[in-house]
Amino acid sequence: MTQPTATNQSFDLLEDLEYRGLVHQVTHREGLHEKLQKEPITLYCGFDPTADSLHIGSLLPILCLMRFQKAGHNPIALVGGGTGLIGDPSGRTSERSLNTDETVANWTASLQRQLSRFLDFDTQANPAKLVSNYDWLASMNIISFLRDVGKYFTVNYMLAKDSVDSRLANGISFTEFSYMIMQAYDFSVLREQHDCALQIGGSDQWGNITAGLDLIGKLGGGESYGLTMPLVTKSDGKKFGKSESGAIWLDPSKTSVYTFYQFWINTDDSDVIKFLKYFTFLSRERIAELEAELQAHPEKRAAQRELAREVTKLVHGADALASAEKITEALFSGDVTQLNEAELVEALEGMPTVVLADEAEIALMDLLIAAKAAPSKRQARQDIESGAVYINGERNTAIDAVLTKEQRLHNQYLVLRRGKKNYYLVRFE
Repeated sequence: MTQPTATNQSFDLLEDLEYRGLVHQVTHREGLHEKLQKEPITLYCGFDPTADSLHIGSLLPILCLMRFQKAGHNPIALVGGGTGLIGDPSGRTSERSLNTDETVANWTASLQRQLSRFLDFDTQANPAKLVSNYDWLASMNIISFLRDVGKYFTVNYMLAKDSVDSRLANGISFTEFSYMIMQAYDFSVLREQHDCALQIGGSDQWGNITAGLDLIGKLGGGESYGLTMPLVTKSDGKKFGKSESGAIWLDPSKTSVYTFYQFWINTDDSDVIKFLKYFTFLSRERIAELEAELQAHPEKRAAQRELAREVTKLVHGADALASAEKITEALFSGDVTQLNEAELVEALEGMPTVVLADEAEIALMDLLIAAKAAPSKRQARQDIESGAVYINGERNTAIDAVLTKEQRLHNQYLVLRRGKKNYYLVRFE
């Protein structure tokens, strides 16, 4: 399928973003619309290194940069190697803890590697760029900062911004108070050095973005624009991007691909169409088909499965998606013998695990007690007799059953299941 480009007048990028619900606020909407239709523009989005990985809360702006690049525009991903040392007060009720230079530098490098997976830096037509604001902020002394940048901002102007106003009751340090000026300066630097005319970000960044526009205007930097996306919310009021075990990260070493896949599979019916628009590149026609299927046969969860497939493939690749689907099928059917060792461990990540000595054999009842799958031998006996106990996917109803080394998966594991969903991983060493 041919990707839309800025020279393809039949594709209206801003209208497509609005259809997908990705435009929360925009400055000079008609001017930006005309410019996007007429010629490629350079835009940027900033990502502060507050951890060694981005999480799915950052996925929306990343994909928005991708949408602009696919439409023929020139994206810049800015990693806040400098602002990450300060801390953004936006959307917070308390001060961030300050991290060391070395920690922020390491996190900056990690984020740069992650962003490189999403944007095309090698295309001849409109390659993406990756920058760190440490390159210009670190070399600026305090006198230059106050005289050349700070003088353009009144305290009254800054106090009126939501990111600052919301923090006044609990207090805000001068360090975080100055963050707005630093981000505004970033925009002006990119405007001057890269002809960057648009900044995008989450809706909590509106005050910082408009501060940048004001600074560019005072410095005579030319016409510039700002666009914010909505902060992603779930219909049940729960915070998006959280699971029972914590945040959903883009790094598979922090959140396994299977867990990532399951997060999207478990999307509520009331959210799934919105998330298909937000997080996939599916056509309007395909999304409409899935919406109709959802209304007619919600029990089939076709929309959730397509959402999970599309996002997992986009973030982790086709091979990782295939593995996640294989694990899902194995757990659904109960046949875990088809999984390789890495998939087996990933499938049971977060489930109860017990490590036992490498004895030649173990009685099934003793295994139930050791794994804490049954509180007593009496309960263990009842569970076995009722057919509620499975070993490696096979039901075992023999009270006197003994499990040997030959039954272990990959010479090391037994997978114990009690009932339909209670899994226990037993590892021998």
